[in-house]
Amino acid sequence: MVQPLRAVTPQPPLLLREAHGAIAVLTLNRPAARNSLSEELIGELHAALDDIAGDATARAVVIAANGSVFSAGHDLKQLTAHRTDADRGRAYFAHMMSICSAMMQAVVRLPKPVIAAVQGVATAAGCQLVASCDLAVASEQATFATPGVDIGLFCSTPMVALSRNVPRKQAMEMLLTGEPIGAGRAREIGLINRVVAAGTERDAAIALAQQVARKSAHTIKLGKEAFYRQAEMGLADAYRFASEVMTENMMAADAEEGIGAFIEKRPPTWQDK
Repeated sequence: MVQPLRAVTPQPPLLLREAHGAIAVLTLNRPAARNSLSEELIGELHAALDDIAGDATARAVVIAANGSVFSAGHDLKQLTAHRTDADRGRAYFAHMMSICSAMMQAVVRLPKPVIAAVQGVATAAGCQLVASCDLAVASEQATFATPGVDIGLFCSTPMVALSRNVPRKQAMEMLLTGEPIGAGRAREIGLINRVVAAGTERDAAIALAQQVARKSAHTIKLGKEAFYRQAEMGLADAYRFASEVMTENMMAADAEEGIGAFIEKRPPTWQDK
């Protein structure tokens, strides 16, 4: 007897993408799983960033999330499932750390500003994602933590982004205690830029992105890349490099137009080159 096929319920997309004018909004869409960064979600987020890099219509990016949690970090159930592998999961764990690190670096290397819109909890790799973004706007109800130490897993990869955003002792306190901090404290130590009323964080992030998107895309690209490169250099090398960047920037059409417009007291017309 032929058994009837069960209807397959289509799964909602893990990542949503929409355009608000020149702003690409990427929304983590695993609310039931606390928007944990599964292998699949990491892949989709990285692919979306790569696509936006070549999309001339997108001038800035907002990363947001659906549900009450921004992101709880790595999908621990997915990781734990590989404990039964012949190597107890070592190869899979290394793969996951590698692809997650590559995705975080794609945020930094994107030639367009990326702004996090944080509505709730951002922990471990979720906190890392916020720290990897160029700017961050958070709800007054948002909290941030690197609580891996509580489960015997030090947040070593989140530490990379966190320690590049906040002073060392504040970063170490978060990493060693695992205790969450509120949005106000996160702003005080430099993890986020702005705290806004709950429910307005996405609109506030889009508004901030639109403010930046009105600038020359060529200038923003040069400046973002230079910012992160010089930050890894010694003082003399940073000044040498920044001087080279500024000289090249002065030769750009948009710099000529922008300076001319300032002198002539008129709005500039960007060519994005």
